[in-house]
Formats: sequence, C-alpha cells, structure tokens
Amino acid sequence: MSSPLLLGAEVPDDPPAMARGQQTVAILGSGDFSRSLAVRLVACGVSVVVGSRCVKRIAPGLFPDAVELSSQEGAVVKAQRLVVLALFPEHYPSLLGIRAALAGKVLVDVSNAMELGSGVSSNAEQLAELFPESVVVKGFNVISAWTLQTGTQDGSRQVLLCSDSVEGKSEVAQLARLMGFHPVDSGDLRQSRVLETMPLRLFPSWRGPLLATFLLFLFFYAYGFLRDLLLPYLAHGRDGFHRLALALPNESLPNVALVALALVYLPGLLAAWLQLWRGTKYQRFPRWLDGWLLRRKQLGLLGFLCAALHAVYSLCLPLFLYGPNNWSISLYAVCISQVKAGVEEPWDESGVWRSDLYLSCGVLALGILSLLAITSLPTVGNVLTWREFTFVQSGLGYTALTLSVTHTLVFGWDFAFSPQAYEFYMPPSYVLAVAAPCAVLVCRCILLLPCTSTRLARIRRGWERLGKVSIPLALTVSFKQDKTSLDAGL
Repeated sequence: MSSPLLLGAEVPDDPPAMARGQQTVAILGSGDFSRSLAVRLVACGVSVVVGSRCVKRIAPGLFPDAVELSSQEGAVVKAQRLVVLALFPEHYPSLLGIRAALAGKVLVDVSNAMELGSGVSSNAEQLAELFPESVVVKGFNVISAWTLQTGTQDGSRQVLLCSDSVEGKSEVAQLARLMGFHPVDSGDLRQSRVLETMPLRLFPSWRGPLLATFLLFLFFYAYGFLRDLLLPYLAHGRDGFHRLALALPNESLPNVALVALALVYLPGLLAAWLQLWRGTKYQRFPRWLDGWLLRRKQLGLLGFLCAALHAVYSLCLPLFLYGPNNWSISLYAVCISQVKAGVEEPWDESGVWRSDLYLSCGVLALGILSLLAITSLPTVGNVLTWREFTFVQSGLGYTALTLSVTHTLVFGWDFAFSPQAYEFYMPPSYVLAVAAPCAVLVCRCILLLPCTSTRLARIRRGWERLGKVSIPLALTVSFKQDKTSLDAGL
C-alpha cells in the first residue's frame, strides 16, 4: 500500500533513493528563501541551478559559487524532475510562457496564504490549474529560511507534504530526507489549504489555555481587590491600596497555579469515570473533552509559569507577614510592638514549624513542576520511554499537586476557620482555589481503589460490559460469528 492510512503519517521510503550529485534541482526565484534553500542543498551535495527573470540583477556573492545562475527557462531545462517555485503566488502566471518546459516536472510550491479564512482555493491548487501537465507538491512552506541556513538541529525537523501524486510526494520526501528533515505525508492537494494557513496562526493550541489562565487571574485579582482592599476601605477607612502592585498579584498567582494544575488532571479523571459509566472504551469522548485533553500540556506550562512568578514575588516580600484577613503587617512593626511589650525571647515554636513546612512544600512542588515543564519539551520527552514519561507526567504530577495543596493548607488552615477571615461573608481566596485540587485528589484516590482500578484496567484492555456480564470484545465477536454459522447450518 503506497498511500498512508493516517493523516500526518511519515512518507515511506521508495527505492531507489536520491543519490547525491546525481540530480539537479531548479529553484525559480532569487529571494531569501531561494538563497537559503540553495545553500542547504549545496551543503548536502545536490546540484542547484537558480532561475531568475533578470540574472544581471542578482548581486555577486549572494549565492554560493557552486550554484549556477540562469534564466527561468534555462533552469527548468537543466532540472531532471524537481523545480522549486520560490516565488510569490501572484507571479505564477508569468511562468505560462515556459509551460512546455515545465510539463512532466514536479513543481514544489513553498508559498503561504496571505490571510486566514479567504475561502478561495489554495495557491497550490491554483498552480495545478495553471499547469495541468505538471505534478504539484506542497512542501517546505512551514520551514523558515533561518532553519534552512542553520540546519535541522536548531529548528523544526518536520516537512509537511501534500499532493495528488504519490510519486511526486515520494521524490520530494527523498530530497527532504537528504537535507536532514523529516517528511510527513499530510494527504492530497486539498490539504494545502490547511498547510498554507499554518504559518499565519499565532499559537493556535494556546488560545484556550491562555484565555482560561487570564480569566482565572482576573477573577482572583478582582476578588482580592474587592474583599481585601475596597470593602475594608469603604467600611472601616483602612487604606491598603499600596498592595495593588506587589502583594495582591502575589496572592492571585498561586491561586491560578493551583486551579490550572487541577485543570490538567481533571479531564483525565472525567475520561476514566466516563469509561467506567459506559463500560467500554470504544465510544468517543465528547468534543469538548477531547479538546480539553489535548490542551493539558499548555495548561500545565502556564500553571508552572504562575507558580514561578509567585516564587519570585515572594522573594520581594521578605519584610511582610499576612494576617487572617490577608492584610500585610510590617515585620518592623511587629518587632517594635514586641520591644514595647518587653518580650525578650519572641520564639514561636508552632509558628516556626508551620512556616518551615509550608515553605518546604512550596519549594518541593515548584521543583517537581520544573521537572514536568522540562520533560514536556519534545527534545527531552522523545528520549524517554512511555513508562518513564507517564511516571513523570502522571506520578510526579500528582505529587506536585499534593505538595501544592499541602503548601496552601499549612499556610492557611487556621485562618480558614477564624471568624475574622470571613469579613463581609467572603472566604479567603485560597479557600476558593484549593477546592478544585482537593476534588481532583479525592477522585484520584477513589480510582486507585482495587474495586475501581481493576475494572478500569479491564475496560482499557478491551473488555466491555454487556448487560450484567463483562466479556472481552474479541469473545463477543467470536460468539456472534459462531452463532451466525450455527443458524446458517440449521
């Protein structure tokens, strides 16, 4: 089978592979991308000829000495098969004069769309209509000129390809492998509409997590401003607006980190409970749950960012304590009051234990979150086995969540039960933030019980619940086939 079964599958190797120096590649255009591609091809031992409408306008030394400069028609004639169009799409009609020379050639379109949602056919499809006797392959459009010049070590290695010709995709894939890239088959030429808009999308998988994190921060910041600054000022004339720039963000960031970390593991628990309720793994999750599961990495990294900022902000507040109502108290004021009261040894045994415990839990949680963030990088995660990656992301992830909750509870467990903490009938913000992580940990503990973990493991190994009896899907199919055969025999 020559065509891939899955979208995004690697293009298979088709012998014979391209040998170095045995094929000449033509590049039409003399811009930055053409020069970078020529430099990369020459470094890989490929003969390159660059075609331009006006060769005299090319500055001396712009291309390597091994690159031959020629007219567009001359470059196409010297190319055995591959012709890279490093031109803007509006210049494609100018090539109609050399349509006969381009017949039978593989035209590699590296252009991108000008805007999102244009609703018209892609540049590659328009090129195929202009030159029906040529093979059009979309590729190299997601590779920047910088990546071509610096090599594959510092940039993306994937080259997405699409075309209606399997042979054409195979030839371009061989060229990509020769250059040190990783070709990926994205389907037929209709997929070029997606490929051409990919460079125009700004962090498409980060929009939802960024919006959720921003809204969480906005909620906790507004809640803290209303509860700890505005209402005390209106009711008692207590001015605490100096906390807007430093103390209030430092209170909001850990709350956001806690909720974001809970949102990382909550969809996995929902998926497990859904499988237990359905009694099978062969029914698809709702679309919102699928999208949530795909955004866990981004949520985790944003939660780590908030936790790291909280640590930095905390280092900027060494001279302040927090009371039950979260208003700041200067350590200098505490020392002065102790001197006036004649306190000679202001040692608080329980206070010291408490501060050491919650600081230690916070430091350990931040350290484990740092490890999770590092292993989420593709260059690190690719060298881990699936068991190692699962242990880090799941086992250590729940450990970090537990330490974060412990850090919060040790800090404010008695504040949460103090009547002074519920001034204006509003609980402290960390009480609201710790609810979701605690619910996640409780659900996780329930799933670890033998009665649920065993059943979930059987479901994920292919067992299904039919009526009141759970049997494997394979046995179900076999039983149905045997029953059909028996009925036919009767």
